[in-house]
Amino acid sequence: MKLFDWYTRMNHRERVLSALVGGVLVLLINLFIWSWILGAIGSGRTELTERKELRKQQEIFMTERDLWAKREKWLQQHQPVFKGAGEASTLLDEQLRPVAAKHTVLVENPAIGTGESTPNHQSVWASIETKSHWDALVHFLYDVQQPEAFIVFESVNLIIDPTDPTMMHGKFKIARWFAPTLPKKG
Repeated sequence: MKLFDWYTRMNHRERVLSALVGGVLVLLINLFIWSWILGAIGSGRTELTERKELRKQQEIFMTERDLWAKREKWLQQHQPVFKGAGEASTLLDEQLRPVAAKHTVLVENPAIGTGESTPNHQSVWASIETKSHWDALVHFLYDVQQPEAFIVFESVNLIIDPTDPTMMHGKFKIARWFAPTLPKKG
């Protein structure tokens, strides 16, 4: 029995129904194939854009190779060496408090601790709360965070004193980065 014989034995309703089912199947298969093709084209374009951006970054790094080599050399010469957990109290007593006193910034609730150890740096931190006028606070922040000091503000939270709008309250987590003790990868 051939397909045509089978088709001729159907009545009109069966023929229409089989044509509808066949049309829906062809439509679903086409929809699946086209969505797959368009998805592949879209992901290809995205990957191409990402590769172009990566290539631009690599070109910039290659043109600035000497600058980065100079920076690496400067870091190796100037970044302090970690001597122990006592560096955290040194950070608080010898670097933060004198600068705070110089700019009349009141330091409250100090806490110290050792930070993380990564291939790029090792750190200790001091957590302080401050109270001062905003201009004194700006000068304090500027003086503390100089490149040669290797001090970074890991978190900063500033609010205006509700009783005196000329005063600022700050909560800071301040870290000092030391030369790494772990060997660098790569």
